Amino acid sequence: MASNDPDHKEEETTAAEEEDTGAQVAPIIKLEEVAVSTGEEDEDAILDLKAKLYRFDKDGNQWKERGAGSVRFLKHKRTEKVRLVMRQSKTLKICANHLVIPTMSVQEHAGNDKSCVWHAADFADGELKDELFCIRFASVENCKKFMETFQEVAESQKGKEENKDATNAAGLLEKLSVEDKKDEEKKEEEKVEVKEVKEDAAEKVDEVKPADSEKKEE
Repeated sequence: MASNDPDHKEEETTAAEEEDTGAQVAPIIKLEEVAVSTGEEDEDAILDLKAKLYRFDKDGNQWKERGAGSVRFLKHKRTEKVRLVMRQSKTLKICANHLVIPTMSVQEHAGNDKSCVWHAADFADGELKDELFCIRFASVENCKKFMETFQEVAESQKGKEENKDATNAAGLLEKLSVEDKKDEEKKEEEKVEVKEVKEDAAEKVDEVKPADSEKKEE
Protein backbone atom coordinates (compact mmCIF):
# COMPACT_ATOMS: atom_id res chain seq x y z
CA MET A 1 0.00 0.00 0.00
CA ALA A 2 1.38 3.37 -1.04
CA SER A 3 2.12 5.79 1.71
CA ASN A 4 0.80 9.33 1.59
CA ASP A 5 3.37 10.59 4.11
CA PRO A 6 5.42 13.44 2.50
CA ASP A 7 8.46 12.65 4.69
CA HIS A 8 8.43 9.02 3.52
CA LYS A 9 8.29 10.07 -0.14
CA GLU A 10 11.20 12.46 0.36
CA GLU A 11 13.32 9.65 1.88
CA GLU A 12 12.62 7.40 -1.12
CA THR A 13 13.60 10.19 -3.58
CA THR A 14 16.83 10.95 -1.71
CA ALA A 15 17.80 7.28 -1.65
CA ALA A 16 17.23 7.04 -5.43
CA GLU A 17 19.35 10.10 -6.07
CA GLU A 18 22.22 8.83 -3.92
CA GLU A 19 22.33 5.40 -5.56
CA ASP A 20 25.60 4.97 -7.48
CA THR A 21 25.11 3.10 -10.74
CA GLY A 22 28.85 2.95 -11.47
CA ALA A 23 28.32 4.23 -15.04
CA GLN A 24 30.96 6.54 -16.51
CA VAL A 25 30.12 9.00 -19.26
CA ALA A 26 32.99 9.88 -21.58
CA PRO A 27 33.12 13.41 -22.99
CA ILE A 28 31.76 13.69 -26.54
CA ILE A 29 34.51 16.09 -27.65
CA LYS A 30 38.01 16.26 -26.24
CA LEU A 31 39.22 19.86 -26.12
CA GLU A 32 42.93 20.51 -26.31
CA GLU A 33 44.63 23.52 -24.78
CA VAL A 34 45.44 26.12 -27.42
CA ALA A 35 48.08 28.84 -26.99
CA VAL A 36 46.57 32.25 -27.75
CA SER A 37 48.80 35.03 -29.04
CA THR A 38 47.83 38.63 -28.24
CA GLY A 39 50.53 40.22 -30.38
CA GLU A 40 51.85 41.96 -27.28
CA GLU A 41 54.45 39.38 -26.24
CA ASP A 42 57.39 41.54 -27.40
CA GLU A 43 56.11 44.71 -25.73
CA ASP A 44 56.26 46.18 -22.23
CA ALA A 45 53.41 48.23 -20.74
CA ILE A 46 54.46 51.77 -19.80
CA LEU A 47 51.04 52.77 -18.47
CA ASP A 48 47.81 50.87 -17.79
CA LEU A 49 44.61 52.73 -16.79
CA LYS A 50 40.88 52.10 -16.78
CA ALA A 51 38.86 54.45 -18.97
CA LYS A 52 36.00 54.89 -21.43
CA LEU A 53 36.79 55.70 -25.07
CA TYR A 54 34.78 57.66 -27.64
CA ARG A 55 35.34 58.43 -31.33
CA PHE A 56 33.88 61.38 -33.24
CA ASP A 57 31.40 60.40 -35.94
CA LYS A 58 31.79 62.97 -38.72
CA ASP A 59 28.64 61.87 -40.53
CA GLY A 60 26.43 62.12 -37.44
CA ASN A 61 28.44 65.03 -35.99
CA GLN A 62 28.48 63.41 -32.55
CA TRP A 63 30.62 61.37 -30.17
CA LYS A 64 30.07 57.60 -30.19
CA GLU A 65 31.23 55.23 -27.49
CA ARG A 66 33.92 52.71 -28.50
CA GLY A 67 34.02 50.84 -25.23
CA ALA A 68 35.19 50.80 -21.62
CA GLY A 69 38.31 48.96 -20.55
CA SER A 70 42.06 49.22 -20.13
CA VAL A 71 44.12 51.72 -22.12
CA ARG A 72 47.87 51.03 -22.32
CA PHE A 73 51.04 52.39 -23.85
CA LEU A 74 53.10 49.44 -25.12
CA LYS A 75 56.81 49.82 -25.91
CA HIS A 76 58.41 47.33 -28.29
CA LYS A 77 61.50 45.68 -26.78
CA ARG A 78 63.57 45.82 -29.99
CA THR A 79 62.40 48.84 -32.02
CA GLU A 80 61.37 50.89 -28.95
CA LYS A 81 58.34 52.15 -30.86
CA VAL A 82 55.32 52.83 -28.67
CA ARG A 83 51.69 52.25 -29.51
CA LEU A 84 48.44 52.99 -27.72
CA VAL A 85 46.18 49.96 -27.32
CA MET A 86 42.79 49.82 -25.64
CA ARG A 87 40.62 46.72 -25.20
CA GLN A 88 37.09 46.34 -23.89
CA SER A 89 37.15 44.86 -20.38
CA LYS A 90 34.71 41.97 -21.00
CA THR A 91 35.17 40.97 -24.64
CA LEU A 92 38.84 42.13 -25.00
CA LYS A 93 37.83 43.60 -28.36
CA ILE A 94 40.29 46.26 -29.54
CA CYS A 95 38.89 49.80 -29.31
CA ALA A 96 42.05 51.68 -30.32
CA ASN A 97 45.38 50.60 -31.79
CA HIS A 98 47.83 53.14 -33.17
CA LEU A 99 51.47 54.23 -32.98
CA VAL A 100 52.37 57.32 -30.98
CA ILE A 101 54.46 59.57 -33.24
CA PRO A 102 56.20 62.93 -32.65
CA THR A 103 53.57 64.96 -34.53
CA MET A 104 50.78 63.84 -32.17
CA SER A 105 49.47 66.01 -29.34
CA VAL A 106 46.82 65.47 -26.69
CA GLN A 107 44.78 68.17 -25.01
CA GLU A 108 42.13 68.46 -22.33
CA HIS A 109 38.56 68.19 -23.55
CA ALA A 110 36.74 71.51 -23.22
CA GLY A 111 34.74 71.71 -20.02
CA ASN A 112 35.87 68.36 -18.57
CA ASP A 113 39.17 67.94 -16.73
CA LYS A 114 38.71 64.17 -16.61
CA SER A 115 38.72 63.85 -20.41
CA CYS A 116 41.18 64.56 -23.22
CA VAL A 117 41.20 64.37 -27.03
CA TRP A 118 43.70 63.59 -29.81
CA HIS A 119 43.92 62.68 -33.52
CA ALA A 120 45.44 59.40 -34.74
CA ALA A 121 45.71 57.09 -37.73
CA ASP A 122 44.03 54.13 -36.02
CA PHE A 123 44.15 50.45 -37.01
CA ALA A 124 41.58 49.00 -34.57
CA ASP A 125 39.18 47.98 -37.38
CA GLY A 126 41.86 46.32 -39.51
CA GLU A 127 42.52 49.33 -41.74
CA LEU A 128 44.04 52.75 -41.18
CA LYS A 129 41.46 55.42 -40.37
CA ASP A 130 41.94 59.03 -39.35
CA GLU A 131 40.13 59.21 -36.01
CA LEU A 132 39.42 61.87 -33.40
CA PHE A 133 39.38 60.17 -30.00
CA CYS A 134 38.12 61.30 -26.64
CA ILE A 135 38.92 59.34 -23.49
CA ARG A 136 37.34 59.80 -20.05
CA PHE A 137 38.85 58.70 -16.75
CA ALA A 138 37.39 58.24 -13.30
CA SER A 139 39.69 60.88 -11.80
CA VAL A 140 41.51 64.05 -12.77
CA GLU A 141 44.79 62.47 -11.62
CA ASN A 142 44.49 59.57 -14.09
CA CYS A 143 43.66 61.94 -16.92
CA LYS A 144 46.73 64.07 -16.17
CA LYS A 145 48.91 60.96 -15.91
CA PHE A 146 47.65 59.78 -19.31
CA MET A 147 48.29 63.15 -20.96
CA GLU A 148 51.78 63.46 -19.46
CA THR A 149 52.75 59.95 -20.57
CA PHE A 150 51.31 60.58 -24.04
CA GLN A 151 53.42 63.73 -24.49
CA GLU A 152 56.55 62.09 -23.07
CA VAL A 153 56.22 59.17 -25.48
CA ALA A 154 55.64 61.48 -28.45
CA GLU A 155 58.74 63.49 -27.51
CA SER A 156 60.84 60.33 -27.09
CA GLN A 157 60.00 59.22 -30.63
CA LYS A 158 61.49 62.36 -32.23
CA GLY A 159 65.06 61.08 -32.09
CA LYS A 160 64.01 57.77 -33.59
CA GLU A 161 62.26 59.51 -36.49
CA GLU A 162 65.35 61.66 -37.11
CA ASN A 163 67.60 58.58 -37.02
CA LYS A 164 65.23 56.86 -39.42
CA ASP A 165 65.37 59.85 -41.80
CA ALA A 166 69.17 59.96 -41.52
CA THR A 167 69.39 56.23 -42.23
CA ASN A 168 67.10 56.59 -45.23
CA ALA A 169 69.16 59.55 -46.50
CA ALA A 170 72.40 57.62 -46.03
CA GLY A 171 70.92 54.67 -47.87
CA LEU A 172 69.80 56.92 -50.71
CA LEU A 173 73.24 58.57 -50.96
CA GLU A 174 74.90 55.16 -50.95
CA LYS A 175 72.58 54.01 -53.71
CA LEU A 176 73.32 57.13 -55.76
CA SER A 177 77.09 56.72 -55.26
CA VAL A 178 76.88 53.10 -56.38
CA GLU A 179 74.88 54.11 -59.46
CA ASP A 180 77.40 56.87 -60.25
CA LYS A 181 80.24 54.37 -59.91
CA LYS A 182 78.44 52.00 -62.26
CA ASP A 183 77.97 54.83 -64.79
CA GLU A 184 81.68 55.69 -64.61
CA GLU A 185 82.63 52.04 -65.09
CA LYS A 186 80.25 51.82 -68.03
CA LYS A 187 81.80 54.91 -69.63
CA GLU A 188 85.29 53.49 -69.14
CA GLU A 189 84.20 50.24 -70.78
CA GLU A 190 82.76 52.18 -73.71
CA LYS A 191 86.04 54.12 -74.09
CA VAL A 192 88.00 50.87 -74.12
CA GLU A 193 85.66 49.40 -76.74
CA VAL A 194 85.98 52.49 -78.94
CA LYS A 195 89.78 52.37 -78.62
CA GLU A 196 89.82 48.70 -79.57
CA VAL A 197 87.62 49.39 -82.61
CA LYS A 198 89.96 52.19 -83.76
CA GLU A 199 93.01 49.94 -83.35
CA ASP A 200 91.33 47.16 -85.34
CA ALA A 201 90.45 49.64 -88.09
CA ALA A 202 94.03 50.94 -88.21
CA GLU A 203 95.40 47.41 -88.52
CA LYS A 204 93.07 46.69 -91.44
CA VAL A 205 94.17 49.89 -93.19
CA ASP A 206 97.80 48.85 -92.76
CA GLU A 207 97.02 45.46 -94.29
CA VAL A 208 95.36 47.04 -97.33
CA LYS A 209 98.23 49.43 -98.12
CA PRO A 210 100.88 46.75 -98.95
CA ALA A 211 98.39 44.93 -101.19
CA ASP A 212 97.75 48.10 -103.17
CA SER A 213 101.49 48.72 -103.66
CA GLU A 214 102.01 45.19 -104.99
CA LYS A 215 99.26 45.67 -107.58
CA LYS A 216 100.92 48.87 -108.82
CA GLU A 217 104.31 47.14 -109.30
CA GLU A 218 102.70 44.47 -111.47
